[in-house]
Parts: sequence; C-alpha cells; structure tokens
Amino acid sequence: MTERDQWTAVDNYFSDRLIGNDEVLDSALRASDEAGLPRIAVSPLQGKLLMLLARTQGAKKILEIGTLGGYSTIWMARALPSGGKVITLEADPKHAEVARENIARAGVAEVVDIRLGKALDTLPEIESEGLGPFDFFFIDADKPSNPDYLAWALKLSRPGSIIIADNVVRGGSVIDSNGQDAGLLGIRRFTEMLANEPRLTATALQTVGIKGYDGFAMAVVS
Repeated sequence: MTERDQWTAVDNYFSDRLIGNDEVLDSALRASDEAGLPRIAVSPLQGKLLMLLARTQGAKKILEIGTLGGYSTIWMARALPSGGKVITLEADPKHAEVARENIARAGVAEVVDIRLGKALDTLPEIESEGLGPFDFFFIDADKPSNPDYLAWALKLSRPGSIIIADNVVRGGSVIDSNGQDAGLLGIRRFTEMLANEPRLTATALQTVGIKGYDGFAMAVVS
C-alpha cells in the first residue's frame, strides 16, 4: 500500500463512520464528474469540518469564493440557522450551472445565492449592495488572487468573523522560496498577509487524505 493509498483508506474509514451514505452529496460529486468539472472539491471530511465550524460559530451569513460544483456550498448551507444565507462566487458559467442543479437537488436553493462572474468584479457589487458583514468565509478559488480575496474578506467582515482558505500547503511547495508558480506566489503573499495583519489571529493545518497532501489556513478577525 502506498502512502497515498493509506491516507485514502483512513479518510474512507472515518467518512464511513462519521458521515455515512449521503445520496445528496454523492450525487453532487457524480454530476460534477459527468459534467467534466475538475476533481478539486473538498473531501467529505473537509466539507463536514466547514459545516461544523460554521455551525459552531453560529454563522448566518457565509461568503464562499469559488463554487465549483457546489459541493462545499451544500455543506455550509446545512450549517445555517433559520434566515441564514450563503453567497457563493463562481467565474465559470459551466461550473455555476452544475452548481445550481446540485444545490437545487440538495434542497438548499432558497438559502444559496450564486453570483456568476470574476470574484474581483462581484465582490465590489456585494459591498455596494450592503450584504456584509459576513460571519464566515471560505476561499477556494484561483490561488494567485488569494491576497486580494483576503483583503476583500477583511472589508466584508466583522469582529469574530472566521476566514478559511483551502490549498495553502500545495504538496509542501509553499516553503519553496524560489518557486515562481503564480499560485504558489499567491499563497505565500496570502500567508504573509495573515502574519502581518493586526486584525487577524491565524493558524494553518497540514492535511493528508483522499485529496493528497495539502492544508487549510484559518483566521479570526478581531
């Protein structure tokens, strides 16, 4: 058994016992695969972690940057109390179409607002509409723009807001100070912002599992 195989087997062990069969979420992944979307959604255990964090925090307004097929969106929508809302931003029309179908099939369409367009174009619209402050943010889109997404999250936050970002370890390449990949550079700038922004208290966790070797960053706004 390879190391990756073992990580996957352990993920499956916990998923089987702590999540079990969930046809709604499974069908969202199948529909995304059938539509040819990249297999980059969060894992089931990561999705449930997002749900638990949002629920524990009591989040009523959630902003997600990067919808893909709506898998993580459905998880977070399940955390909402009555009157809550998830706004999720997606640049790719095909991804947004698949997500709408998945979200409708999951029965959470009434609490999810999918905004189509580049996030750096739609974020100013959200600000101008007065939809903030948001209680919980999940950043999982193009990594070169992560510093900009973090700046917007701060604009649209309140004291106590939680900001989560995915894919910050990048197989360990985050420590390569000579790397020139745009995504890597975006993550490193993002991390420096987390470290230097006095309003944020942040940490990062390395993860292994069915998604391989990566990790989350998490920050609380003060």
